[in-house]
Amino acid sequence: MKMVIAIVQDKDSPKLQQNLVNAGVRATKLASTGGFLHAGNTTFLIGTNSDRVHEVLELIRTSCRSREQVVTPMSPMGSQVESYVPYPVSVQVGGATVFVLDVEQFEQF
Repeated sequence: MKMVIAIVQDKDSPKLQQNLVNAGVRATKLASTGGFLHAGNTTFLIGTNSDRVHEVLELIRTSCRSREQVVTPMSPMGSQVESYVPYPVSVQVGGATVFVLDVEQFEQF
């Protein structure tokens, strides 16, 4: 048994959720927030048999895509003025961050 934890951008969440449902993969969906851009993310907790991990990873891969986004950095507070960039910058967002963990025990009540 494996636990797949997938952190995806909110824009990709509905497509991934629909693809998981269509494939008969059960998942728990949690709202989360990214630390870098403070943007909304969705974290999927997916418990699955070891032989379906590749299938789940492929569903995530095809549902979530990277994109570029222009962000304006916030003005720094305190002593970090020397590292402040005062103009918009392009950053890579989206895609998915995925962890696959071994599950020692699984119970369902």
